[in-house]
Amino acid sequence: MTQEPAHVHRPKVEHFDVANKTNTDPKGFVRAVEHYRTEPWGLYMARHSDHPEFHYLQSWLLPDLSLRVTVFDFTPECPRDQDFYLDIGVFGQVEPQLWRSIDHYLDITVRTGRDTELLDVDELLAAHTAGLLTAAEAEAAVANATRAIDGIAAHGYSLQAWLESLGYPLTWR
Repeated sequence: MTQEPAHVHRPKVEHFDVANKTNTDPKGFVRAVEHYRTEPWGLYMARHSDHPEFHYLQSWLLPDLSLRVTVFDFTPECPRDQDFYLDIGVFGQVEPQLWRSIDHYLDITVRTGRDTELLDVDELLAAHTAGLLTAAEAEAAVANATRAIDGIAAHGYSLQAWLESLGYPLTWR
């Protein structure tokens, strides 16, 4: 059985305007943010969503770990067996009140106490082959995903426990 080739697309870039309480998604849609919180080690965002599968999302951007950690509140019609969704990429402050995320394709789902699943390796490889990511960026994405998977597994598949052990006490709504 052959697998369909991965869809090649540029890294998704998103902006988080803390001062104006907006979030601009990779397609350029600007959405109101209900809550931002800045910590020395990251940025928290919570907002409503018009997505057909989830109605609310909360994210932490953790620049030093190259992670975006998200909790989606899925609609009853579209339940998902996951507690956290992790994006691997470059996340950080670009101006005093403006943050940016650049997604480097790899994602991880976390099911607390059970397992993790690495997603979109095919997209990472296709992006590298197409010249959209350098070899160093692709290698960093793999290393960052591996570090997260190893850390979560070493803490009984608890993302929260792993992050707390590193000094990232994430809180949600």
